[in-house]
Amino acid sequence: MSSSGLNVTSVTSSSVTLDGLVQLSDHRWLFFSVFSAVYLFVLCSDGLVVYVICSQRNLPRPMFVFVAALLLNSLAASASIYPKLLTDLPSGRRFVEVSRAACLCQAFVVGSLGGSGFMLLATMALDRYLSVCRPLRYAALLTPAAVSALLLFCWLLPAGVVGVAALLAGRLPLCRSELSRVYCNIYSFVSLSCGGGAAQLLNVYGMVSAAAVVFLPAAFVLFSYGRILSICLRRSRAFSSKALHTCLPHLLVFINYSLSFAVEMLLQRLGAGSGPATSVLVSILLLVIPTLFNPVVYGLKMKEIFTHMKRLLSCSRAD
Repeated sequence: MSSSGLNVTSVTSSSVTLDGLVQLSDHRWLFFSVFSAVYLFVLCSDGLVVYVICSQRNLPRPMFVFVAALLLNSLAASASIYPKLLTDLPSGRRFVEVSRAACLCQAFVVGSLGGSGFMLLATMALDRYLSVCRPLRYAALLTPAAVSALLLFCWLLPAGVVGVAALLAGRLPLCRSELSRVYCNIYSFVSLSCGGGAAQLLNVYGMVSAAAVVFLPAAFVLFSYGRILSICLRRSRAFSSKALHTCLPHLLVFINYSLSFAVEMLLQRLGAGSGPATSVLVSILLLVIPTLFNPVVYGLKMKEIFTHMKRLLSCSRAD
């Protein structure tokens, strides 16, 4: 009888219910206003920085191409979450029911773009490493073709790795259907399954995937900036100041990404006993903070971009 009940549940659970709005419903118009302002800021600031990079051909190409790619990656990730959330909040619904396919599609986009963020940060670290540690070979190694290949690799590898995880997760039978989140991710979706060998195998695959698209790039970032720091300590103060100034924005964004990922991992792996309010709050903070942080850091901390942005905005006011 129990087996039959499980089979019925797994067959009929064709949708997933996101109950994160329950935690937001009492102040939904406040959250709607905050998320609207955040999303508008992300669209305008990211778009402005990308426009400056694309329109100013005198900016150093490899480094700023990677910056533009990271901001476009952030825009795409925001577009996969904010519009749906801003549609659901004013409706007054406390629960949002989505199909398994839609949930897995959102989880795929969020997961693959999250992995791409780390890999793009690793390419930025490679760019800074070659610029500081191998300046004579910099132009020969980072050709336009090499830059294009690196960008494709940064987007295609996580898409392939997360795509396989999403396909495998889609085949799991579900014994529960409620997620205490406002958006889907792969690990949360797998937690709804009935368990068994397939779910455990998928969890192992998830850890291997995280090592490939998160931990290895993060280790390379740390190695690259460690090497840069060791060289700066042996060079003149002017050289060290310039090198560290160009590395600081990338390092700040990397720390932001790493902390967000670490908190997400801790919540998922160790926080099984945490309440739904905690899960929803953390998932919202992990959504808002990185998308706000990137354009602020690159717009204000990178002198070349900030100068062109001021000039552009002053011209707009004069007109």
